[in-house]
Order: sequence, then C-alpha cells, then structure tokens
Amino acid sequence: MKASILIIYTGGTIGMKEDPVDQTLRPFDFSQILEEVPELSKFAVRIDSYTFDPLIDSSDVEPSLWARLAGLIRNRYDAYDGFVILHGTDTMAYSASALSFMLDGLAKPVVFTGSQLPIGRPRTDGKENLVSAVEIAAAKDPDGHALVPEVCICFGAKLIRGNRATKMSSESFEAFASPNLPPLAEAGINIRYNRALIRYPSRWDLPLQVQTNLDTRVSILQLHPGITPQVARYFLFSPEIRAVILETYGSGNALTKHWFLDIIREADQLGKILLNVTQCQTGSVNMDLYATGKSLKRAGVLSGSDITTEAALGKLFSLMGRSDDNAWVKKMLERDLRGEITK
Repeated sequence: MKASILIIYTGGTIGMKEDPVDQTLRPFDFSQILEEVPELSKFAVRIDSYTFDPLIDSSDVEPSLWARLAGLIRNRYDAYDGFVILHGTDTMAYSASALSFMLDGLAKPVVFTGSQLPIGRPRTDGKENLVSAVEIAAAKDPDGHALVPEVCICFGAKLIRGNRATKMSSESFEAFASPNLPPLAEAGINIRYNRALIRYPSRWDLPLQVQTNLDTRVSILQLHPGITPQVARYFLFSPEIRAVILETYGSGNALTKHWFLDIIREADQLGKILLNVTQCQTGSVNMDLYATGKSLKRAGVLSGSDITTEAALGKLFSLMGRSDDNAWVKKMLERDLRGEITK
C-alpha cells in the first residue's frame, strides 16, 4: 500500500515560479506538483496538497498560523502517513519549534522545508529539499512505523529536529544549523538516519492531542554593553509581560551592576518567569560556573540549558497557554519535553 503524504504550502520562496510573460514570481498550483517536480513520481507515494489562501510571507508569521497548521494536521491526521510543510525560511525555525510543543502524542513525521531559490529557477535548491522531505515523511520501518515521528526541518541535505534549528545564512543552500544536536538524518546517495537520536513514542496507538491555546505574553531582552536600567525595566516590568527570555553572555552571564540584579530580583518578586538563554550559537547555560550566573540563579532566573531562542519562545507560549500557574510553568521549563534541551 502506498504511503500518503499531505504537502501544506503556507507561502515562501519554494512555491514561486517565474511568469513567462512578465518574469515576475508567482505561486504555482501545487495540485500540479508532479509536473513541477517529476522526481516525486518515482516514489511509491500518494501526494495531496493543501495551499493556504492567502499565502503568508514568513516575516508575517504569527501564532494564529501555528494554530491553523496544528488544526489542519489534527483534522487530516488519520488520512495521511506524514506531512510536509512548505514555509518561508525567515521564521521556519520558530514555526517548527512551536509546532513541536503543540502536537502531543505525535507518531507521524511533520517535516518543514523550503528553499533559498524559487522552485522554477534552474539552480533551485527547492526540488532537492522537497524530494528529500517527502521521502523522509514517507519512510517507515519494517513494522510500518514512521522512521522519524517528529517535527523536523529538512534543508540542505540535513534533517534537523525542529526545536533545535536556527537559521544561519540568508544566502547558503545550507541555511539552517542545529548547533547543539547532530542531524537526525543526512541525505547523500542514500538517506542515513541517526536512529539513536530520533525520539519515538512510548505507544504508537495513542491519539494525537493538539494544543492551540498559546499565551504570547513573552518579551526577549538581549543583554549588551551599555544597556540601561530604563531598557531593562521596560522589558521586565511591563504588566502585559508574563515571561522574559534573557539572552545572556557566554555560559549564562550578565552584568554584575547592583541596579541590574535589583531589577531581576524585583521582576521575580512580581511573579515574572525569567529564562536564561545564551547568545552563543553553541554551548549551554551553566549558572553555577561563574559568580554572575550564580547571582542570576539566586535572583530567580531559570536555566535554559542549550535551548535556542526560537524553541524557548515556542515552549513558553505552549506551557503558559496550558496553565496560569507560574510555578508549574517554571518546573516544566527545566524539563526536556520534546528533545529541545540536552539532559
């Protein structure tokens, strides 16, 4: 029996084709996907498509899109073996991270992909990315279970866990990296799966649970030389803000000025959720290593370990949407829920 894959086109460069008359880029009809990418017909896969109307520029992505995507997957979950989401690259890591926390009990692949050049261009990376994404989304083990039942990004011959990904380049065909976790798979002559890293469900027969209630009251404060008390207070004290991601230096360090630690302590006393995420591309927060990190820890700041900012945002949105109890949210933040941190 053929595997069945639903391609969901939200927008982005990959779905664009040059108009032969005026040379402008226009979205092509994904119902004709086999004509555009005939390589897909060589797989024993049934492919259907769903196109968002209107299409969404990835710079305009917001949580309402994630809710639509999660709802669409929930409604079509029993009809397909896997899902391929075509998405603009600028916010793809945010969307993949968020969806990883919104889909509970996932036992099928949800593979994001896109391209740096439109699929109709001669040197496009879109065809290779799409072909690999479809092959991975359809792949099963001898027992008929999905080889990669996770939310992932397939780009530049690598399959990356969605909540470990970050966009690294606006020009390279290898646009995404997973700084703190090796790829789940790599596409060469064959696709080599790193099954030791792939997360598998404890039970394959559990129904998919989708959580679309997201609490977006989160700010991100990136520390920098010359930061002022006024700026820190603005990000930390706003009554509309429930949680703050602190992008700190190195292994989770911050300035040692008394005014800054006083503001952090006051924010903690106000009930704010404070999460420490390093600005470095690789490595982890360790607030026990230096005195500045220890000061943040004593002031009520939680360690984000080696989580990306994109994943931290999605994790906070999801956890806060599940509960108004900040103590519970803090407890869950330090747990590895979807492979987003190294424990």
